[in-house]
Amino acid sequence: MTFSIRALTVKNFMSVGNQTQAVDFNRDDLTLVLGKNLDQGGDDAGARNGTGKTTIINALSYVLYGNALTKIKVNNLINKTNGKNMVCTVEFEKDGLTYRIERGRKPNFLRFFIEDQEQMMDDEAQGDSRKTQEEIERLLAMTHDMFKHILALNTYTQPFLSMPAAPQRNVIEQLLGITLLSEKADNLKKVLNGDKPNDIPGTKDLIRDEEVRIATIKQSNEKIGDTIKNLELRQKAWKKSHKEKLDKLAEQLEELSHLDIQAELDAHAELKEWTERKALADALAKELSSAETTLKRADKHLDKAKNNYDTAKDMKCPTCEQELHDDKHEHLIDEARREWDSAEEEYREAKELVDDISSQLATDQHIGPKPETFYEELHEAHNHSSTLNYLTTQIEETQKETDPYSEQINQLKNEALTDISYDTLNDLSKLKDHQEFLLKLLTNKDSYIRKKIIDQNLSFLNNRLGYYLDKIGLPHTVEFQNDLSVEITEYGRDLDFDNLSRGERNRLILSLSWAFRDVWENLYHPVNLLFIDELIDSGMDTSGVDSSIGILKKISRDRKKSVWLVSHKDDLASRVNNVLTVTKENGYTSYATDVEIL
Repeated sequence: MTFSIRALTVKNFMSVGNQTQAVDFNRDDLTLVLGKNLDQGGDDAGARNGTGKTTIINALSYVLYGNALTKIKVNNLINKTNGKNMVCTVEFEKDGLTYRIERGRKPNFLRFFIEDQEQMMDDEAQGDSRKTQEEIERLLAMTHDMFKHILALNTYTQPFLSMPAAPQRNVIEQLLGITLLSEKADNLKKVLNGDKPNDIPGTKDLIRDEEVRIATIKQSNEKIGDTIKNLELRQKAWKKSHKEKLDKLAEQLEELSHLDIQAELDAHAELKEWTERKALADALAKELSSAETTLKRADKHLDKAKNNYDTAKDMKCPTCEQELHDDKHEHLIDEARREWDSAEEEYREAKELVDDISSQLATDQHIGPKPETFYEELHEAHNHSSTLNYLTTQIEETQKETDPYSEQINQLKNEALTDISYDTLNDLSKLKDHQEFLLKLLTNKDSYIRKKIIDQNLSFLNNRLGYYLDKIGLPHTVEFQNDLSVEITEYGRDLDFDNLSRGERNRLILSLSWAFRDVWENLYHPVNLLFIDELIDSGMDTSGVDSSIGILKKISRDRKKSVWLVSHKDDLASRVNNVLTVTKENGYTSYATDVEIL
């Protein structure tokens, strides 16, 4: 893998004004960066300060990480005169792909391009995209602290050996790859505990979710089981009630079945006919009796009329039986005769009526015995018949009734109840145990993995540091111990960093930076760019300066690096091949379009 920063452009950044300035890093040599402050007299006055040389490194730091190299507030990076439209752009290559980052303030924005295709993120907020920045730093594989120690070494950056123990340890762990273990451990913790962004659940969360799922299924199955038991109780009660109903209907039907209802109905029909015949006979008998009485009266009346006639014929009054005169005699005889005729007619009619009724009685005199019935009334027999039909229908319908609970119970047993499998939970538990074991390997200070990485890489770091200390002419021995502490000795004497002179410290700072860089490139990927900002300007003797420039030239030549040495020393121009002049005029900084080749 290769990482090559090609070019940087800035506009309205610190002392750079509205005219865009560009720096081309696409070269393999050592370039001296000198300033010319025309506002303070320029070369003739020896004005080299405040021109904007370090602005190049601050702009590079800002565009890559969103912060300056030094502790300058972001809004103070905007050119004070123009006050807006600050833009920094960097182009670089990695693994054959071209990338571009554009970052600005007022307006605030951050744009990230891969092969000129802008990468759209969904968390843009006031020009600061957390996801975009995370993607950039993932691509760089270099923290801002590491950037300041191996790519852009600046006098304002706190020297590594002046840092407290904890920050020192963080830098060394990053450098030696221990941070990768920590990052892997953090990622493993996230995988284990589920504290990743986007609410991605961890193994423990998945186990809890699975346990909750199983518990929920159990609870649901228990509720369904209770429902099934309740339905089965209802089913049992229904079957009992259904049987009792059938038994009762059958018993009632049995009780009514002892009577031949059709014979009963036929007997009632015969009884009706018999009753009608008897009623007719009784009526005729009564009528005969009345007719016989009438006949007797008619007979008496006939006898009397006949006697009256006989008396009248004997010339006597039928009433007083005295002799009648002749003129009345005929009249009385006629009346007696008419009465006799009337009586005879009356007797004949009465006799005919009696004979007729007697004839009828003679015809219907065999009405037979009274038919026997179980029920006195016909409607009772009909009720019996209707009840028999009703009971028969009820029994048939009751027998057709289906169990209303059977289907529901079967459905609940076959479909609602969920089988519980512990396979997923067991697999997750095994995975958790494995992850926790790996986490211990990654985090335990005594773990074989950490010791192996530290032993291998620390040996390489000490070897490269010893090499650079020798080349730069520092007689001290500086070694990193297995506990990642640093031991400085000189001729057997233990020293602290502050025991060293300023020049000695600068030599050690440079040697550490180069050794760090060698370890970094050995573990991760080569970086084409290196800035040394003013570290050889003060406290460094001629030997130290010559040795430093010699090392930088060798790095640029042998490793094809673009090395930039920021300095105030004009005499260094004769020791390098290229010079970039940074000019300050009318309050604005400009960079020479072409690097001057000496």
